[in-house]
Amino acid sequence: MKGRRLWAGLFVLVLCLLVVFLTGCSKKGEMKNRLLVIDAEKPAAGAAAGTAEEQAARERALQRQRALQEQTLREQTAGKAAGRETPEAADRAKKEGSAQEAAILKELQIPDILFEYDKYSLTPEAQEILRSHAPVFVKYKEYRLVVEGHCDERGTVEYNLALGEERAAQAAKYLVNLGIEKERIKTISYGKEKPLEPGHDETAWVKNRRAHFVVFPPVNK
Repeated sequence: MKGRRLWAGLFVLVLCLLVVFLTGCSKKGEMKNRLLVIDAEKPAAGAAAGTAEEQAARERALQRQRALQEQTLREQTAGKAAGRETPEAADRAKKEGSAQEAAILKELQIPDILFEYDKYSLTPEAQEILRSHAPVFVKYKEYRLVVEGHCDERGTVEYNLALGEERAAQAAKYLVNLGIEKERIKTISYGKEKPLEPGHDETAWVKNRRAHFVVFPPVNK
C-alpha cells in the first residue's frame, strides 16, 4: 500500500516538473519570437531613417548646386556688362586725357620773340613775353622746350647759323633765370633756312628774325 502511494507521489511530481518545463519552453519560444520580430523591424526602421537622411542630403546638394549656378550666372552677366562698358570708359578716358594735354600744350605755348637786325640781345618786349609764360613751365615740370633761332635772308649761311644759335641761347638763358630747369630746354639754329615770311623786304625780314618755341609733352605720355 505504501509502495503505491510512493509511486503515485513520484508520478505527480514528474507531471508537475513536466508542466513547468513545457511552460518555460513556451515562454522562451515566445520571447525568441518577439526578439526575432524586433530584429526584423530594426532594419526597416533603419532603412527608413537612412532614406530620409539621404533625401535631405540630396536636397542640400541640389540647393548648393542651384546657388552655385546662380552665382556663376550673376558673375557672367556682370562680366559681360563690364566688357561692354570697358571700351566706352577707355575711349572716354582717352578723349579726356587728350583734351587735357591739348589744353596744357596750349597754355605752355610761347609766342615768337623778335630781334633787331644783326643782334641777339633780347628786347624789352621779348623779355616781357618770356616772363609772362615762364610760370606755366615752372608748374608743369614734365614738359620740355626747344628754342629755335632764326634769321632773315641777308648774310651767309654760316653767319646766320651762328647768329640764330646766339638768339636761341639768349632766350633759353633768360628762361632758366626765371626758374625753368636748364636740362628741360634745348636750343637749335636754323639760320635763314626756314623763313616764316617768304618776302624780300623789311616787312618779311622783321618777322624772320625770331626765336620760335616748341613744347614737348612728357616722354611717358
